[in-house]
Amino acid sequence: MNNSFASCIQACSACAIACETCASACLRETDVAMMADCIRLDRDCADLCRMAETLMSRQSPFAQDICQLCAAACRACAEECARHTHDHCQQCASACQHCADECEAMAA
Repeated sequence: MNNSFASCIQACSACAIACETCASACLRETDVAMMADCIRLDRDCADLCRMAETLMSRQSPFAQDICQLCAAACRACAEECARHTHDHCQQCASACQHCADECEAMAA
């Protein structure tokens, strides 16, 4: 693994886990319909984080492009999750923000 990608790969992994955890917790909330956008963004973000991890691990020439897209998804997910007061949403927002920062730095 390229050491220059290590911190971004770790951030993507942590973010994917936080997003999956958040989506699952959102599905258990009283008003699931209110959480629909959060759940969708959690799932999109988790999938893009995993793809970014994979491409960085294999040193793909597409890693920078997917990391830019991943950063955009992470920022959108962070913004949505920050709107909700649930602990799982706040933790997800933090992980997404960190991942977006790491992905943007890697793609630069």
